[in-house]
Amino acid sequence: MSSTVISRTRFSVLDRSRTREGHPPAEALRDTVALAREAEALGYHRFWVSEHHGVPGVAGSAPTVLAAAVAAATRTIRVGTGGVMLPNHRPLVVAEQFGVLESLFPGRVDMGLGRSVGFTDGVRRALGRDKGDAEDFAAQLGELLDWFTGSSPTGVHARPAEGLTVPPFVLAMGEGARIAAHAGLPMVIGDLRAREKMLRGIDQYRSLFRPSRWASEPYVVISGTVAVAGTEAEARRLLVPEAWAMAYSRTHGTFPPLAPAEAVEARAMTARERDLYVSGLAGHIAGTADQVAHELESVLKETGAEEVLVTTSTYDRTALLDSHRRLAALFAPAR
Repeated sequence: MSSTVISRTRFSVLDRSRTREGHPPAEALRDTVALAREAEALGYHRFWVSEHHGVPGVAGSAPTVLAAAVAAATRTIRVGTGGVMLPNHRPLVVAEQFGVLESLFPGRVDMGLGRSVGFTDGVRRALGRDKGDAEDFAAQLGELLDWFTGSSPTGVHARPAEGLTVPPFVLAMGEGARIAAHAGLPMVIGDLRAREKMLRGIDQYRSLFRPSRWASEPYVVISGTVAVAGTEAEARRLLVPEAWAMAYSRTHGTFPPLAPAEAVEARAMTARERDLYVSGLAGHIAGTADQVAHELESVLKETGAEEVLVTTSTYDRTALLDSHRRLAALFAPAR
């Protein structure tokens, strides 16, 4: 039941190592490594991990460390970060970390880079950063790439990064599309729910793209939640824990561990919480395999994207794996 446009598109997974109520954070990290093995067996192209600091709902705070564990547990799937938040780090250190990863797992490492700075004022203070650091992202990106080409003006050499090719990707939020285009880098853009905004970003990226040693032409990865189940109702239930976590974070100022869908559905919510929760359930690609195939075909034709990065999080890990399996049957039906 695979369409041509779906079968010629790469599909990848981003796992944010979401913590779950009643489960220790360490389990979330082990779950990420286990899911990477499953994604590899199902034929996904890449498996990426994320960077969050001081967030109760996310265990993944050190993406290059976690990427090393994922790469060590797999054999063929590409492994990377979605992303390392460059304003939080010195570019030399980031280059060194990816140089080590590429040296240990040659030809399999991706360097996804974002421009967010800590989630709260407290986290930014702890990192020694402030919101303004995100404004220097283009310069930080240039400095990072210079370490790989040996063209840093400092006269220092990043070892073992120098001379290695680790494909860089820019996570495009706001200004990111323009920065990715000017640097001549592949771009990851979300989210699937803000379709018009996403299309504007993609158009801007393609029109401003300048070929570079990293990419000769534009490469667009669209990212967002894709949930596939036996029925539309089951697919919608996959969305419930994350929708509530987002609603809770907007009303309480902290992003919580995921709660089971039935606990969320039984919960008394304020009007504001209910509005945010309902809007958090809307606009994702979710449904039966037929419904998801139809929706994916339409978004891929609209965007012309080369790749889809699936970012689905839910409490029920068995249902999550089943969703990834059903999606894989659409893009790689012979497996």
